[in-house]
Amino acid sequence: MKKYYNGEFTLKNLNEEVTLYGWVAKKRDLGGLIFIDLRDRTGIIQIVINPESEFYNKALEIKNEYVLKVEGKIIERQSKNLDLPTGEIEVSVSNLEILNTSELLPIEINGEVMSLEDTRLKYRYLDLRRPELKKNFFIRHQITKAVRNYLDDNGFIDLETPILTKSTPEGARDYLVPSRINKGSFYALPQSPQIFKQLLMVAGFERYYQIAKCFRDEDLRADRQPEFTQIDMEMSFASEEDIFELCEGMFKKVMREVKGIDLKTPFERLKYDDAMSMYGSDKPDTRFEMLLNNITDIFKNSEFVVFKSVIESNGVINALVVKNNADKYSRKGIDELTEFVKKYGAKGLAWAKYVDNELTGGISKNISDTEKEELINKLNLENNDLVLIVADKKKISQTSLGALRTKLARDLDLIDKSKFNFLWITDFPMFEYSETENRYMAAHHPFTMPKDVNTLDDPENCYARAYDSVLNGYELASGSVRIHDKNIQAKVFEALQISDEEAKTKFGFLLEAFKYGAPPHIGIGFGLERLVMILSGTENIRDVVTFPKTASASCLMTEAPNIVDEKQLTELGIKLEK
Repeated sequence: MKKYYNGEFTLKNLNEEVTLYGWVAKKRDLGGLIFIDLRDRTGIIQIVINPESEFYNKALEIKNEYVLKVEGKIIERQSKNLDLPTGEIEVSVSNLEILNTSELLPIEINGEVMSLEDTRLKYRYLDLRRPELKKNFFIRHQITKAVRNYLDDNGFIDLETPILTKSTPEGARDYLVPSRINKGSFYALPQSPQIFKQLLMVAGFERYYQIAKCFRDEDLRADRQPEFTQIDMEMSFASEEDIFELCEGMFKKVMREVKGIDLKTPFERLKYDDAMSMYGSDKPDTRFEMLLNNITDIFKNSEFVVFKSVIESNGVINALVVKNNADKYSRKGIDELTEFVKKYGAKGLAWAKYVDNELTGGISKNISDTEKEELINKLNLENNDLVLIVADKKKISQTSLGALRTKLARDLDLIDKSKFNFLWITDFPMFEYSETENRYMAAHHPFTMPKDVNTLDDPENCYARAYDSVLNGYELASGSVRIHDKNIQAKVFEALQISDEEAKTKFGFLLEAFKYGAPPHIGIGFGLERLVMILSGTENIRDVVTFPKTASASCLMTEAPNIVDEKQLTELGIKLEK
């Protein structure tokens, strides 16, 4: 069995006899001496073979990625490399064995990555040899270890829930699994363990957690995968304050053990409405300023047709101020920003520059002197400031400027990347209107407790006891106080236009369980990959998933999903349409 890890040796190990295993990262022949960088999961160590060695001719045969067994003595290097943990030592070889050879690799794994991502995903087992990727998975391991230890110490029980379950509406499309025994019937892979963890509270476990696999058939992006991992927890007889304190303690432990950072608690809290009005996002990045400003009042009597029509249709006018950067944006640059906000539903982007104590360009010629003066004062404009404005429906104005705020911060390098800003977003809307369904839907899930039951008949102004954990502009977690009272649950179903029959069909077993003494309970689920992604310093979730899927939800390595044999389909009672 391997006893030593190559990257762990230093000068303190001088003259020790060691047996090492690993892959050849690099081989150099310098004036007769052969140097090999031997890599394992912890790093590399240099081994040296002298021309007089009986293994010299064998060493000449060695190529990159050969697998070796090396025995030798640790000696001090004459030419040190202080950039490496092992850079002050090397191993003088007394025995060398080639355990396996390697063909020329189809991708680069040493130095700068030149291969296309699709090629790297096809040969993922080789891509994972890169130290940069390995680091991410060690961080993932550290995080899950810290989480498990923390929750174990706080009385939580690790319990598994089913993977093959019933299809229930949870916001995304289910992955369905046909049943061979019950032809025409389907299992669904769980989008989350939501219903089962609530049943575990009914069962009296009181504190549950699970690092659970979840599956959602939805459009993918840089921070999504069709199968993902959730740090899932639920507890009985607790309140929001309890869950906040518990999770903040968990993150203090994670950040201390993984990043060596002592987090300040409690985390900042923002109500949903305030987050949207200030940042234009319910997952704001608070590492930089540039807040939204509601300037609707300034233009309440405006003759500017665009603003006037928006106000008359109960819209709002919001502005961003890009401090001291007006000179960086030409008309072409602003046109590009306009196209950007249009992706979020905005009809356009109004603008003006403040130069030499005067508003110039853009809308400056369309608004009155009084409006200009009020705008300058309200926004505290200074020389070389750029003002960007979206006048539209409230949600579109906020969301489009919120997305633009983040884009500008990245483009202008305004973000302090050394910061980790955690916060809680609270008081989410209970409902959201679906244009496709032509009715109000549950913004979280239909088992979320409303803040005030009496507001259920006013969906626009009904708020939930729901909360999100946010870190550096990413939603890390979502949770809520659950409904445990059957009368309140009936009222919520009524507000969602879910009939008794539909509720029984979709959630019958949960509603049945609630008849038998369901305790008050509360929970939350954290996206593990997103947390690992942020702490690893990458913006691509595929960098923290061992064998990820592409944006089209396919695996280039295994070529899944694939066509199955006609016999298998017949056994399942399935016939494919041409």
